[in-house]
Amino acid sequence: MRNSLRRGQRQAYDAAMASFLLPADELEYVVLTKLWELGTASVRDVHRLLGKPEGLVYTTIAKVIDRLRGKGLIQRERHGQAYLYRARIPPKEVERARAQDAVSRLLGPAPRAAIAALVDAVDAVDPKLLYELERAVAAHRRSKRGA
Repeated sequence: MRNSLRRGQRQAYDAAMASFLLPADELEYVVLTKLWELGTASVRDVHRLLGKPEGLVYTTIAKVIDRLRGKGLIQRERHGQAYLYRARIPPKEVERARAQDAVSRLLGPAPRAAIAALVDAVDAVDPKLLYELERAVAAHRRSKRGA
């Protein structure tokens, strides 16, 4: 039963991830964040605001924007001679997927030891967070029973 539950959860996670791929590195994430802030921008706009201050050349920013578009994270539309880009996926959805990906990698194929370490780490940071974690787990179980 447990394996089928994990398999079902994994399938749901994989289906959600199928609509877009996560930023592969910090630069992709920073460019995506800038597009969230700006709403709509050209490569030139992003380069001027982000690339130049960081010492990045225009083509680097253009390449990153192209990769983000290929991952389904942003879309473009033509305006005159230039393309304007905007985020296609809201920040909350990307952050949730990033968190799920990080937790999945952390837990790995044998999650018991990682969960024990996580509980110890949370307790070391702030023991009150363990109660929040416990409440979150209980709420999650209640929602699964109701579904």
